[in-house]
Amino acid sequence: MERFALLASGCSGFLAVALGAFGAHGLKSRLEPLADGARRLEWWTTAAHYQVVHALALGLVAYLVATVAARGGSSTPLQIAAISFVVGTVLFSGSLYLMTLTGIRALGAITPLGGLAFLVGWACIVVAAWKLSPGSP
Repeated sequence: MERFALLASGCSGFLAVALGAFGAHGLKSRLEPLADGARRLEWWTTAAHYQVVHALALGLVAYLVATVAARGGSSTPLQIAAISFVVGTVLFSGSLYLMTLTGIRALGAITPLGGLAFLVGWACIVVAAWKLSPGSP
């Protein structure tokens, strides 16, 4: 699982930076003339921001999965966190990217599902911390 989380972290981080740059430099000039262009650029920026934050979180989770497993602990909550962060990125950031490109606001109904997946991931990290024995480093 740590390999999956680390690969997902790297790929997602790479894409977040590339898509953020595209939004700032390539997309801006195309959207500015549109009536809702400024709003759509905000969606893009929000998508890239959340994607990079959760790409970094995935890298942390990859490290934690390996560390907890090496110490004989259960890494199940952390594995669920990794999957939740990937699902959250696809649903949250993906829906915002698509909404920006297409202007189809109905895609915004998907965005909160991604937010919920992010919350599940963070809650799983809390559960993993709770399960650590008091003497664990």
